[in-house]
Amino acid sequence: MKLLLFFLLVCSGALAQTPTPQWRPVYHFTPEAFWTNDPNGPIYLHGEWLVYNQQNPFENKWGHMSWGHAKSRDLLHWQHLPVAIPEKIDPARGDTTWIFSGSAVWDEHNSSGFCRDSGCLVAIYTAHQPNLKKESQYIAYSNDGGMSFTNYPGNPVIDLNKRDFRDPNVFWHAASKQWVMAVALPSEHKVRFYGSSNLRDWQLLSEFGPEGYTGAHWECPSLVELPVSGEPGVTKWVLMNSAAGGVRGVFMQYFVGDFDGKVFHNDNPPDTVLTVDYGDCFYAAIPFNDAPFDAKILVGWMIPGVQHTYPWTGQFSIPRDLLLRKTAAGYRLVQEPASVVARSFAALPAGARRSVAGLVLNHREVEIDSLYGLRGNAWMLDAELEVGVSAVAGFRIGQGRDAVGRVVSETVIGYDAAAGQVFVDRSRSGAAKLRPGSERQTIDLGGASGGGAGGGTRVRLQVLMDKGSLEVFVNGGEKVLTTYVYPEEGGTGCSAFATGGKAVIKTMRIWDLSKL
Repeated sequence: MKLLLFFLLVCSGALAQTPTPQWRPVYHFTPEAFWTNDPNGPIYLHGEWLVYNQQNPFENKWGHMSWGHAKSRDLLHWQHLPVAIPEKIDPARGDTTWIFSGSAVWDEHNSSGFCRDSGCLVAIYTAHQPNLKKESQYIAYSNDGGMSFTNYPGNPVIDLNKRDFRDPNVFWHAASKQWVMAVALPSEHKVRFYGSSNLRDWQLLSEFGPEGYTGAHWECPSLVELPVSGEPGVTKWVLMNSAAGGVRGVFMQYFVGDFDGKVFHNDNPPDTVLTVDYGDCFYAAIPFNDAPFDAKILVGWMIPGVQHTYPWTGQFSIPRDLLLRKTAAGYRLVQEPASVVARSFAALPAGARRSVAGLVLNHREVEIDSLYGLRGNAWMLDAELEVGVSAVAGFRIGQGRDAVGRVVSETVIGYDAAAGQVFVDRSRSGAAKLRPGSERQTIDLGGASGGGAGGGTRVRLQVLMDKGSLEVFVNGGEKVLTTYVYPEEGGTGCSAFATGGKAVIKTMRIWDLSKL
Protein backbone atom coordinates (compact mmCIF):
# COMPACT_ATOMS: atom_id res chain seq x y z
CA MET A 1 0.00 0.00 0.00
CA LYS A 2 1.43 3.37 -0.95
CA LEU A 3 -0.78 5.94 0.79
CA LEU A 4 2.11 7.67 2.51
CA LEU A 5 0.04 10.03 4.63
CA PHE A 6 -2.00 7.07 5.90
CA PHE A 7 1.13 5.24 6.95
CA LEU A 8 2.65 8.26 8.61
CA LEU A 9 -0.50 8.69 10.66
CA VAL A 10 -0.90 5.02 11.52
CA CYS A 11 2.75 4.30 12.17
CA SER A 12 3.93 7.60 13.61
CA GLY A 13 5.01 5.87 16.81
CA ALA A 14 6.31 2.66 15.27
CA LEU A 15 9.84 3.29 16.52
CA ALA A 16 8.88 2.21 20.03
CA GLN A 17 11.74 0.09 21.34
CA THR A 18 9.85 -2.15 23.78
CA PRO A 19 10.02 -5.75 22.48
CA THR A 20 6.67 -7.49 22.05
CA PRO A 21 7.50 -11.22 21.82
CA GLN A 22 4.01 -12.13 23.06
CA TRP A 23 2.67 -11.04 19.63
CA ARG A 24 5.40 -12.50 17.40
CA PRO A 25 3.71 -15.00 15.03
CA VAL A 26 4.80 -18.64 15.10
CA TYR A 27 3.50 -19.88 11.76
CA HIS A 28 2.76 -16.71 9.77
CA PHE A 29 5.46 -14.95 7.78
CA THR A 30 6.92 -11.84 9.34
CA PRO A 31 10.40 -10.32 8.90
CA GLU A 32 13.04 -10.85 11.53
CA ALA A 33 13.10 -7.09 12.08
CA PHE A 34 11.77 -3.83 10.70
CA TRP A 35 8.82 -2.97 8.52
CA THR A 36 7.07 -5.13 5.92
CA ASN A 37 4.03 -4.56 3.73
CA ASP A 38 2.83 -6.03 0.40
CA PRO A 39 3.83 -9.54 -0.69
CA ASN A 40 5.77 -9.30 -3.94
CA GLY A 41 6.62 -11.90 -6.54
CA PRO A 42 5.33 -15.00 -4.74
CA ILE A 43 6.33 -17.98 -6.84
CA TYR A 44 7.03 -21.72 -6.48
CA LEU A 45 10.47 -22.51 -7.86
CA HIS A 46 12.61 -25.65 -7.69
CA GLY A 47 10.66 -27.15 -4.79
CA GLU A 48 10.56 -23.98 -2.70
CA TRP A 49 8.08 -21.18 -2.12
CA LEU A 50 9.74 -17.82 -2.72
CA VAL A 51 8.19 -14.69 -1.27
CA TYR A 52 9.54 -11.21 -1.73
CA ASN A 53 8.03 -8.41 0.28
CA GLN A 54 7.94 -4.66 0.56
CA GLN A 55 10.51 -4.05 3.26
CA ASN A 56 12.25 -1.17 4.94
CA PRO A 57 15.62 -2.77 5.77
CA PHE A 58 16.65 0.07 8.08
CA GLU A 59 13.87 0.80 10.54
CA ASN A 60 10.52 -0.26 11.93
CA LYS A 61 8.34 2.06 9.86
CA TRP A 62 7.34 2.54 6.23
CA GLY A 63 10.05 3.96 3.96
CA HIS A 64 13.16 3.08 1.90
CA MET A 65 11.11 0.49 0.05
CA SER A 66 13.10 -2.51 -1.17
CA TRP A 67 12.28 -6.14 -1.94
CA GLY A 68 12.96 -8.28 1.09
CA HIS A 69 13.29 -12.01 0.51
CA ALA A 70 12.37 -15.28 2.22
CA LYS A 71 11.75 -18.87 1.18
CA SER A 72 9.97 -21.91 2.57
CA ARG A 73 9.30 -25.56 1.80
CA ASP A 74 5.95 -25.71 3.62
CA LEU A 75 4.66 -22.10 3.79
CA LEU A 76 5.03 -22.22 7.57
CA HIS A 77 8.77 -22.22 8.28
CA TRP A 78 10.64 -19.35 6.64
CA GLN A 79 14.33 -18.84 5.87
CA HIS A 80 15.10 -15.12 5.83
CA LEU A 81 17.45 -14.03 3.06
CA PRO A 82 19.24 -10.79 2.16
CA VAL A 83 17.40 -7.96 0.44
CA ALA A 84 16.94 -8.99 -3.20
CA ILE A 85 16.25 -5.64 -4.90
CA PRO A 86 17.42 -2.67 -2.82
CA GLU A 87 16.41 0.95 -3.06
CA LYS A 88 18.55 2.74 -5.63
CA ILE A 89 19.97 6.17 -4.82
CA ASP A 90 20.97 8.40 -7.71
CA PRO A 91 22.95 11.42 -6.38
CA ALA A 92 23.47 12.83 -9.87
CA ARG A 93 19.75 13.28 -10.37
CA GLY A 94 19.07 14.07 -6.75
CA ASP A 95 16.53 11.27 -6.54
CA THR A 96 15.99 7.81 -5.15
CA THR A 97 14.09 4.91 -6.65
CA TRP A 98 12.04 2.92 -4.20
CA ILE A 99 11.23 -0.62 -5.25
CA PHE A 100 7.46 -0.76 -4.99
CA SER A 101 5.18 -3.76 -5.42
CA GLY A 102 5.14 -6.21 -8.29
CA SER A 103 5.40 -9.84 -9.30
CA ALA A 104 7.87 -12.46 -10.50
CA VAL A 105 7.70 -15.08 -13.26
CA TRP A 106 9.86 -18.00 -14.31
CA ASP A 107 10.97 -17.39 -17.90
CA GLU A 108 11.43 -21.04 -18.77
CA HIS A 109 12.10 -20.56 -22.49
CA ASN A 110 14.16 -17.36 -22.20
CA SER A 111 11.60 -15.20 -23.96
CA SER A 112 13.27 -12.18 -22.35
CA GLY A 113 16.79 -13.00 -23.52
CA PHE A 114 18.06 -12.56 -19.96
CA CYS A 115 18.62 -16.22 -19.08
CA ARG A 116 22.04 -17.84 -19.08
CA ASP A 117 20.93 -21.44 -18.70
CA SER A 118 17.53 -23.14 -18.65
CA GLY A 119 15.27 -20.33 -17.54
CA CYS A 120 15.60 -17.40 -15.17
CA LEU A 121 13.47 -15.41 -12.76
CA VAL A 122 12.15 -12.07 -13.98
CA ALA A 123 10.75 -9.52 -11.53
CA ILE A 124 8.33 -6.84 -12.68
CA TYR A 125 7.90 -3.96 -10.24
CA THR A 126 6.97 -0.31 -9.89
CA ALA A 127 9.82 2.17 -9.64
CA HIS A 128 8.61 4.91 -7.30
CA GLN A 129 10.64 8.12 -7.63
CA PRO A 130 9.34 10.45 -4.90
CA ASN A 131 11.32 13.54 -5.90
CA LEU A 132 10.31 13.21 -9.55
CA LYS A 133 6.74 12.45 -8.42
CA LYS A 134 6.62 9.57 -10.86
CA GLU A 135 5.85 5.84 -10.99
CA SER A 136 6.73 3.56 -13.90
CA GLN A 137 7.21 -0.16 -14.48
CA TYR A 138 10.66 -1.74 -14.34
CA ILE A 139 11.95 -5.26 -14.83
CA ALA A 140 14.94 -7.06 -13.34
CA TYR A 141 16.25 -10.59 -13.79
CA SER A 142 17.99 -13.22 -11.70
CA ASN A 143 20.20 -16.09 -12.81
CA ASP A 144 20.97 -17.29 -9.28
CA GLY A 145 17.55 -18.59 -8.28
CA GLY A 146 16.19 -15.26 -7.15
CA MET A 147 18.92 -14.39 -4.64
CA SER A 148 19.95 -11.24 -6.51
CA PHE A 149 18.62 -9.26 -9.46
CA THR A 150 20.06 -7.17 -12.28
CA ASN A 151 17.98 -4.25 -13.48
CA TYR A 152 17.25 -4.17 -17.21
CA PRO A 153 19.22 -1.24 -18.72
CA GLY A 154 16.24 -0.38 -20.93
CA ASN A 155 14.00 0.47 -17.96
CA PRO A 156 11.30 1.70 -17.66
CA VAL A 157 9.41 -0.79 -19.82
CA ILE A 158 6.12 1.12 -19.36
CA ASP A 159 6.10 4.83 -18.54
CA LEU A 160 2.97 6.97 -18.66
CA ASN A 161 4.64 9.91 -16.87
CA LYS A 162 2.10 9.52 -14.08
CA ARG A 163 2.44 10.12 -10.37
CA ASP A 164 0.23 7.10 -9.55
CA PHE A 165 0.67 4.04 -11.78
CA ARG A 166 1.67 0.91 -9.93
CA ASP A 167 1.72 -2.72 -8.79
CA PRO A 168 2.19 -4.83 -11.96
CA ASN A 169 1.03 -8.43 -11.68
CA VAL A 170 2.21 -10.66 -14.51
CA PHE A 171 1.35 -14.22 -15.57
CA TRP A 172 1.64 -16.38 -18.69
CA HIS A 173 -1.64 -16.60 -20.61
CA ALA A 174 -1.39 -19.85 -22.54
CA ALA A 175 -4.43 -19.33 -24.77
CA SER A 176 -3.07 -16.10 -26.28
CA LYS A 177 0.58 -17.19 -25.96
CA GLN A 178 1.74 -14.04 -24.19
CA TRP A 179 2.69 -12.58 -20.86
CA VAL A 180 -0.17 -10.52 -19.45
CA MET A 181 0.22 -7.68 -16.95
CA ALA A 182 -2.49 -6.16 -14.74
CA VAL A 183 -1.43 -2.78 -13.34
CA ALA A 184 -3.36 -0.10 -11.47
CA LEU A 185 -4.25 3.48 -12.32
CA PRO A 186 -5.11 4.23 -8.68
CA SER A 187 -6.84 7.60 -8.79
CA GLU A 188 -8.80 6.66 -11.93
CA HIS A 189 -10.08 3.41 -10.35
CA LYS A 190 -8.91 1.42 -13.35
CA VAL A 191 -6.83 -1.64 -14.10
CA ARG A 192 -4.85 -1.68 -17.32
CA PHE A 193 -3.95 -4.89 -19.11
CA TYR A 194 -0.78 -5.11 -21.18
CA GLY A 195 0.58 -7.97 -23.27
CA SER A 196 4.15 -8.95 -24.16
CA SER A 197 5.99 -11.79 -25.90
CA ASN A 198 9.31 -11.03 -24.20
CA LEU A 199 8.64 -9.20 -20.90
CA ARG A 200 10.45 -6.13 -22.28
CA ASP A 201 8.09 -4.72 -24.90
CA TRP A 202 4.51 -4.21 -23.75
CA GLN A 203 1.37 -3.32 -25.72
CA LEU A 204 -1.82 -1.97 -24.18
CA LEU A 205 -4.61 -4.56 -24.41
CA SER A 206 -7.52 -2.90 -22.59
CA GLU A 207 -8.72 -1.10 -19.46
CA PHE A 208 -11.21 -2.17 -16.82
CA GLY A 209 -13.08 0.21 -14.52
CA PRO A 210 -14.21 2.20 -12.78
CA GLU A 211 -16.59 -0.44 -11.38
CA GLY A 212 -17.38 -1.91 -7.97
CA TYR A 213 -16.00 0.01 -5.01
CA THR A 214 -14.41 3.33 -5.99
CA GLY A 215 -14.26 5.02 -2.60
CA ALA A 216 -10.45 4.85 -2.44
CA HIS A 217 -7.47 4.49 -4.76
CA TRP A 218 -7.15 1.10 -6.45
CA GLU A 219 -3.92 -0.82 -5.85
CA CYS A 220 -2.34 -4.27 -6.20
CA PRO A 221 -4.50 -5.83 -8.95
CA SER A 222 -4.27 -9.48 -9.89
CA LEU A 223 -6.07 -11.61 -12.47
CA VAL A 224 -6.37 -15.36 -11.97
CA GLU A 225 -8.34 -18.20 -13.56
CA LEU A 226 -10.14 -20.30 -10.94
CA PRO A 227 -11.95 -23.64 -11.08
CA VAL A 228 -15.64 -23.79 -10.16
CA SER A 229 -16.39 -26.24 -7.37
CA GLY A 230 -18.65 -29.09 -8.45
CA GLU A 231 -18.42 -28.19 -12.14
CA PRO A 232 -15.53 -30.20 -13.64
CA GLY A 233 -13.73 -28.35 -16.41
CA VAL A 234 -15.51 -25.05 -15.75
CA THR A 235 -13.37 -22.02 -14.89
CA LYS A 236 -13.96 -18.31 -14.47
CA TRP A 237 -11.57 -15.38 -14.17
CA VAL A 238 -11.29 -13.34 -10.98
CA LEU A 239 -9.88 -9.82 -10.91
CA MET A 240 -8.93 -8.51 -7.46
CA ASN A 241 -7.76 -5.15 -6.24
CA SER A 242 -7.19 -3.36 -2.95
CA ALA A 243 -8.50 0.04 -1.87
CA ALA A 244 -7.90 1.57 1.55
CA GLY A 245 -8.65 4.90 3.16
CA GLY A 246 -12.30 5.39 2.17
CA VAL A 247 -15.48 4.71 4.12
CA ARG A 248 -14.79 0.97 4.02
CA GLY A 249 -11.37 1.38 5.61
CA VAL A 250 -9.00 -1.42 4.62
CA PHE A 251 -10.71 -3.24 1.77
CA MET A 252 -10.16 -5.79 -0.97
CA GLN A 253 -12.73 -6.50 -3.67
CA TYR A 254 -13.06 -8.95 -6.53
CA PHE A 255 -14.85 -9.21 -9.85
CA VAL A 256 -15.86 -12.48 -11.56
CA GLY A 257 -16.00 -12.78 -15.31
CA ASP A 258 -14.15 -13.89 -18.43
CA PHE A 259 -10.82 -12.93 -19.98
CA ASP A 260 -10.07 -13.57 -23.66
CA GLY A 261 -6.42 -12.56 -23.64
CA LYS A 262 -7.30 -8.92 -24.20
CA VAL A 263 -10.41 -7.79 -22.30
CA PHE A 264 -11.86 -8.72 -18.91
CA HIS A 265 -15.68 -8.92 -19.03
CA ASN A 266 -17.41 -8.55 -15.64
CA ASP A 267 -20.33 -10.97 -15.08
CA ASN A 268 -22.04 -8.66 -12.60
CA PRO A 269 -23.58 -5.18 -12.85
CA PRO A 270 -20.91 -2.43 -12.58
CA ASP A 271 -22.08 -1.34 -9.12
CA THR A 272 -21.77 -4.85 -7.61
CA VAL A 273 -19.24 -4.91 -4.77
CA LEU A 274 -17.83 -8.31 -3.78
CA THR A 275 -15.69 -8.52 -0.64
CA VAL A 276 -12.56 -10.65 -0.34
CA ASP A 277 -12.18 -10.38 3.46
CA TYR A 278 -14.49 -8.91 6.10
CA GLY A 279 -11.82 -7.95 8.62
CA ASP A 280 -9.95 -4.69 9.07
CA CYS A 281 -6.44 -5.54 7.87
CA PHE A 282 -6.30 -7.94 4.88
CA TYR A 283 -4.73 -6.14 1.92
CA ALA A 284 -2.53 -6.27 -1.20
CA ALA A 285 -3.06 -10.02 -1.61
CA ILE A 286 -1.78 -11.67 -4.79
CA PRO A 287 -1.55 -15.31 -5.91
CA PHE A 288 1.57 -17.45 -6.23
CA ASN A 289 2.79 -18.10 -9.74
CA ASP A 290 3.58 -21.68 -10.84
CA ALA A 291 2.16 -23.48 -7.78
CA PRO A 292 2.19 -27.29 -8.11
CA PHE A 293 -0.86 -28.96 -9.66
CA ASP A 294 -1.98 -25.55 -10.93
CA ALA A 295 -3.15 -24.64 -7.41
CA LYS A 296 -4.31 -21.07 -6.93
CA ILE A 297 -2.87 -19.85 -3.63
CA LEU A 298 -3.37 -16.31 -2.33
CA VAL A 299 -1.23 -14.55 0.26
CA GLY A 300 -1.95 -11.10 1.67
CA TRP A 301 -0.47 -8.46 3.92
CA MET A 302 -2.07 -7.84 7.30
CA ILE A 303 -1.90 -4.07 7.68
CA PRO A 304 -0.60 -3.14 11.14
CA GLY A 305 -2.91 -1.21 13.40
CA VAL A 306 -2.02 1.54 15.82
CA GLN A 307 -0.62 -0.92 18.36
CA HIS A 308 3.17 -0.99 18.06
CA THR A 309 5.20 -4.19 17.74
CA TYR A 310 8.97 -4.50 17.99
CA PRO A 311 11.44 -5.36 16.49
CA TRP A 312 9.15 -5.99 13.50
CA THR A 313 5.99 -4.44 12.10
CA GLY A 314 3.62 -6.27 9.75
CA GLN A 315 2.99 -9.87 8.75
CA PHE A 316 1.38 -11.96 6.01
CA SER A 317 -1.84 -13.93 6.17
CA ILE A 318 -1.91 -17.69 6.05
CA PRO A 319 -1.71 -18.69 2.36
CA ARG A 320 -5.18 -19.54 1.05
CA ASP A 321 -6.42 -21.95 -1.60
CA LEU A 322 -8.86 -20.27 -3.97
CA LEU A 323 -11.82 -21.57 -5.94
CA LEU A 324 -15.27 -20.41 -7.00
CA ARG A 325 -18.67 -21.73 -6.01
CA LYS A 326 -21.88 -21.13 -7.90
CA THR A 327 -24.61 -19.56 -5.75
CA ALA A 328 -28.05 -18.13 -6.41
CA ALA A 329 -26.39 -14.70 -6.68
CA GLY A 330 -23.68 -15.89 -9.08
CA TYR A 331 -20.15 -17.21 -8.77
CA ARG A 332 -18.54 -16.38 -5.44
CA LEU A 333 -15.00 -16.71 -4.09
CA VAL A 334 -14.13 -19.47 -1.60
CA GLN A 335 -10.91 -19.36 0.45
CA GLU A 336 -9.48 -21.95 2.83
CA PRO A 337 -6.08 -22.39 4.49
CA ALA A 338 -3.84 -23.77 1.77
CA SER A 339 -3.66 -27.55 1.47
CA VAL A 340 0.14 -27.25 1.70
CA VAL A 341 -0.35 -25.80 5.18
CA ALA A 342 -3.05 -28.31 6.10
CA ARG A 343 -0.69 -31.21 5.29
CA SER A 344 1.87 -29.78 7.69
CA PHE A 345 -0.77 -29.49 10.40
CA ALA A 346 -1.82 -33.09 9.80
CA ALA A 347 1.78 -34.25 10.23
CA LEU A 348 2.09 -32.80 13.73
CA PRO A 349 2.77 -35.27 16.57
CA ALA A 350 -0.32 -36.88 18.09
CA GLY A 351 0.15 -34.86 21.28
CA ALA A 352 -0.33 -31.62 19.34
CA ARG A 353 -3.68 -32.73 17.85
CA ARG A 354 -7.04 -33.18 19.56
CA SER A 355 -10.50 -34.22 18.39
CA VAL A 356 -13.78 -33.52 20.19
CA ALA A 357 -17.37 -34.51 19.37
CA GLY A 358 -20.75 -33.80 20.92
CA LEU A 359 -19.61 -31.09 23.36
CA VAL A 360 -22.82 -29.60 24.83
CA LEU A 361 -22.56 -25.89 25.63
CA ASN A 362 -26.10 -25.07 26.78
CA HIS A 363 -25.85 -21.83 28.78
CA ARG A 364 -22.31 -22.60 29.90
CA GLU A 365 -18.61 -22.16 29.22
CA VAL A 366 -16.05 -24.97 28.81
CA GLU A 367 -12.34 -24.29 29.27
CA ILE A 368 -10.73 -25.81 26.18
CA ASP A 369 -7.18 -24.94 27.17
CA SER A 370 -7.18 -26.98 30.37
CA LEU A 371 -9.56 -29.73 29.21
CA TYR A 372 -7.77 -30.51 25.93
CA GLY A 373 -4.22 -29.41 26.67
CA LEU A 374 -4.12 -26.37 24.41
CA ARG A 375 -1.05 -24.35 25.29
CA GLY A 376 -0.22 -20.81 24.26
CA ASN A 377 -1.77 -18.59 21.62
CA ALA A 378 -0.55 -20.36 18.49
CA TRP A 379 -3.14 -22.86 17.33
CA MET A 380 -5.90 -23.67 14.86
CA LEU A 381 -9.30 -25.13 15.57
CA ASP A 382 -11.90 -26.35 13.11
CA ALA A 383 -15.33 -26.63 14.69
CA GLU A 384 -18.86 -27.32 13.50
CA LEU A 385 -21.42 -25.78 15.83
CA GLU A 386 -25.18 -26.23 16.00
CA VAL A 387 -26.55 -23.04 17.51
CA GLY A 388 -30.10 -22.69 18.82
CA VAL A 389 -32.47 -20.01 17.52
CA SER A 390 -31.88 -17.51 20.32
CA ALA A 391 -28.33 -18.49 21.24
CA VAL A 392 -24.92 -16.91 20.80
CA ALA A 393 -22.12 -19.46 20.76
CA GLY A 394 -18.46 -19.63 19.95
CA PHE A 395 -15.04 -19.18 21.55
CA ARG A 396 -13.35 -16.84 23.98
CA ILE A 397 -9.63 -16.64 23.25
CA GLY A 398 -6.54 -14.92 24.63
CA GLN A 399 -8.14 -14.89 28.06
CA GLY A 400 -6.25 -13.14 30.82
CA ARG A 401 -7.15 -13.64 34.46
CA ASP A 402 -6.60 -11.65 37.63
CA ALA A 403 -5.12 -12.94 40.89
CA VAL A 404 -8.38 -14.65 41.88
CA GLY A 405 -8.95 -16.27 38.51
CA ARG A 406 -11.53 -13.90 37.03
CA VAL A 407 -11.30 -13.27 33.30
CA VAL A 408 -10.32 -9.63 32.76
CA SER A 409 -9.42 -9.68 29.08
CA GLU A 410 -10.41 -11.77 26.07
CA THR A 411 -11.42 -11.73 22.40
CA VAL A 412 -14.78 -13.31 21.55
CA ILE A 413 -15.49 -15.14 18.28
CA GLY A 414 -19.04 -16.32 17.85
CA TYR A 415 -22.21 -16.84 15.89
CA ASP A 416 -25.29 -14.82 16.85
CA ALA A 417 -28.25 -16.88 15.62
CA ALA A 418 -30.81 -14.10 16.02
CA ALA A 419 -28.71 -11.65 13.98
CA GLY A 420 -27.44 -14.28 11.54
CA GLN A 421 -23.90 -12.97 12.07
CA VAL A 422 -20.45 -14.28 12.80
CA PHE A 423 -18.56 -11.71 14.86
CA VAL A 424 -15.19 -10.96 16.40
CA ASP A 425 -15.44 -8.76 19.48
CA ARG A 426 -12.20 -7.17 20.72
CA SER A 427 -13.78 -4.70 23.14
CA ARG A 428 -12.24 -6.57 26.12
CA SER A 429 -9.04 -7.67 24.42
CA GLY A 430 -6.83 -5.76 26.82
CA ALA A 431 -4.81 -2.56 26.91
CA ALA A 432 -3.66 -2.72 23.30
CA LYS A 433 -4.49 0.18 21.01
CA LEU A 434 -7.15 -0.53 18.36
CA ARG A 435 -8.43 1.55 15.48
CA PRO A 436 -11.54 3.40 16.71
CA GLY A 437 -14.67 1.58 15.58
CA SER A 438 -12.88 -1.69 14.88
CA GLU A 439 -13.58 -3.35 18.22
CA ARG A 440 -16.46 -5.43 16.84
CA GLN A 441 -16.32 -6.82 13.29
CA THR A 442 -19.06 -8.91 11.69
CA ILE A 443 -20.01 -11.10 8.76
CA ASP A 444 -23.65 -11.35 7.77
CA LEU A 445 -24.57 -14.92 6.85
CA GLY A 446 -28.29 -14.44 6.26
CA GLY A 447 -29.78 -17.78 5.31
CA ALA A 448 -26.50 -19.20 4.08
CA SER A 449 -25.98 -21.64 6.96
CA GLY A 450 -27.67 -25.01 6.85
CA GLY A 451 -30.20 -26.04 9.49
CA GLY A 452 -29.21 -28.58 12.09
CA ALA A 453 -31.15 -31.70 12.98
CA GLY A 454 -32.04 -30.19 16.37
CA GLY A 455 -33.61 -27.09 14.89
CA GLY A 456 -30.48 -24.96 15.25
CA THR A 457 -28.18 -23.45 12.64
CA ARG A 458 -25.03 -25.26 11.59
CA VAL A 459 -21.96 -23.03 11.34
CA ARG A 460 -18.41 -24.13 10.66
CA LEU A 461 -15.62 -21.97 12.07
CA GLN A 462 -11.95 -22.47 11.23
CA VAL A 463 -10.06 -20.23 13.66
CA LEU A 464 -6.35 -19.53 13.22
CA MET A 465 -4.82 -17.81 16.23
CA ASP A 466 -1.15 -16.88 15.99
CA LYS A 467 -0.01 -14.82 18.96
CA GLY A 468 -1.05 -11.42 17.61
CA SER A 469 -3.21 -12.29 14.62
CA LEU A 470 -6.56 -13.93 14.00
CA GLU A 471 -8.15 -15.39 10.86
CA VAL A 472 -11.68 -16.82 10.90
CA PHE A 473 -12.87 -18.90 7.92
CA VAL A 474 -16.64 -19.41 7.90
CA ASN A 475 -18.52 -22.35 6.36
CA GLY A 476 -15.61 -23.82 4.45
CA GLY A 477 -14.18 -20.46 3.44
CA GLU A 478 -17.32 -18.91 1.97
CA LYS A 479 -16.41 -15.82 3.99
CA VAL A 480 -13.27 -14.82 5.90
CA LEU A 481 -12.47 -12.26 8.59
CA THR A 482 -8.86 -11.28 9.31
CA THR A 483 -7.74 -9.00 12.12
CA TYR A 484 -5.12 -8.46 14.82
CA VAL A 485 -5.60 -9.38 18.45
CA TYR A 486 -3.27 -8.38 21.24
CA PRO A 487 -3.65 -10.64 24.28
CA GLU A 488 -2.09 -9.46 27.50
CA GLU A 489 1.15 -11.23 28.44
CA GLY A 490 0.10 -14.53 29.98
CA GLY A 491 -3.37 -14.22 28.48
CA THR A 492 -3.54 -17.64 26.84
CA GLY A 493 -6.88 -18.97 28.06
CA CYS A 494 -9.34 -20.42 25.55
CA SER A 495 -12.91 -21.57 26.14
CA ALA A 496 -16.08 -22.48 24.26
CA PHE A 497 -19.37 -20.91 25.30
CA ALA A 498 -23.08 -20.54 24.64
CA THR A 499 -25.41 -17.86 26.02
CA GLY A 500 -29.12 -17.21 25.56
CA GLY A 501 -29.93 -20.71 24.40
CA LYS A 502 -28.64 -24.13 23.43
CA ALA A 503 -25.60 -24.97 21.36
CA VAL A 504 -23.52 -28.05 20.64
CA ILE A 505 -20.07 -28.44 19.15
CA LYS A 506 -20.82 -31.35 16.83
CA THR A 507 -17.17 -31.86 15.95
CA MET A 508 -13.96 -30.01 16.69
CA ARG A 509 -10.34 -30.59 15.78
CA ILE A 510 -7.54 -28.64 17.46
CA TRP A 511 -3.91 -28.26 16.41
CA ASP A 512 -1.44 -26.84 18.94
CA LEU A 513 1.12 -25.00 16.79
CA SER A 514 3.16 -23.43 19.57
CA LYS A 515 6.15 -25.69 18.85
CA LEU A 516 5.72 -26.03 15.10
